[in-house]
Formats: sequence, structure tokens, C-alpha cells
Amino acid sequence: MKRRNQKSRQQPDYYAKKARQDNFPARSVYKLQEIQKKSRLIQKGSKVLDLGCAPGSWLKYAAELTGDRGRVVGIDQKPVTESLPAHVQVLTEDVMELAADPDKCASLIGGQADVVLSDMAPATSGKKDVDAARSYHLSRAALEIAGRVLAPGGAFVCKIFQGEDFEGFVREVKSVFHSHKIYKPQSTRKESRETYVIGMGKK
Repeated sequence: MKRRNQKSRQQPDYYAKKARQDNFPARSVYKLQEIQKKSRLIQKGSKVLDLGCAPGSWLKYAAELTGDRGRVVGIDQKPVTESLPAHVQVLTEDVMELAADPDKCASLIGGQADVVLSDMAPATSGKKDVDAARSYHLSRAALEIAGRVLAPGGAFVCKIFQGEDFEGFVREVKSVFHSHKIYKPQSTRKESRETYVIGMGKK
């Protein structure tokens, strides 16, 4: 059974094939599309920060939503080779280091953001509790950055693996934002333990 699940993950599914047809580098774009349809977080002219932006699907989609009057800044340790519009900038930085350096983080993106996105995931070990703990630490770093760079009223979208720290993370999001949602997009793989916590209206 385990081998069959591994094989199915290696084979392109509907969303992976659709991403190629739509000229996106990864199927993850459809998760953000679903979130956007439900919550309308990104507007024309918005300033968006995308944490863990490689390979670039969320960057491209966010750039479409903001239009050229907006600005999209992506941060990742990995390079993004995707062709991107002029109003998108990609920076090679360590998100964990930025979370510990508020001055550098603000200077990199040039002020406040309207939306902070994080689709970051850890290198998985195959041990659910270990992977969930690693995911929490990445999510916590994303929330730390969002708390510093988001303008009042701004929004936050963060992927996290469900584990023993999940409820605690939701409480942390609630302390920073006026409202929140927990959402698992239909395009998420069925076997995945990932979900998205959405904060709206930064206090």
C-alpha cells in the first residue's frame, strides 16, 4: 500500500498536468487560486510578500492579481528560474534568519506589505511528528515576519502540517489578526496533512 501511494505521488495528477498547460511551474498555484476565490485577499495594486517562493507559481499568480501597479517580492534560498513580470522581485535569503532580523526584513521589501504568503514546507523525514514540528517552526517564522511587515488590516496565508503544535499556531494567528480561517483546498493531495491558516485584518 505504501509503495502504491509513493508511486501515485510521482505520477502527474490532474492539477500537475493543468499547471503545465497553464504555464505554471507547480500545481500549488491552484491552492492559492482557491484561497483567493474564497477570501479575495490580493487586490489590484497590492504589495505582496511571498515567503518560500520557489519555484514561482504563487509569484506568477500573485503578479496577475496585483497588476503592474502592484509589487510582489519573493524570498527563497533556492533560485527561481521562471520568467516573471517587471513588478516581481525575487531575493535569495533564509526566511529563518530574516525572522530574527526585523530591520533587514523591512528594508528588503521596502516598507509594509498588504499580504504575506507562505507555502513553505520542510524537508520531510517520513516521521509525522518530526515533519509537523519542522513545519510549525517555518510557519512561526512566517508569522513573525508577517507581524512586522504587514500594514494594519493586512492579510496572511500560511501552510502548516497538522500536528500537536497546530492549535497553538492558530491561537498565535488569532492574537495578531481580527479574524481567521482554516482551509484545506480541494487541490491539496488527499494523503497530505497540510492545511492553510488565513489571518485577516492585522491588528
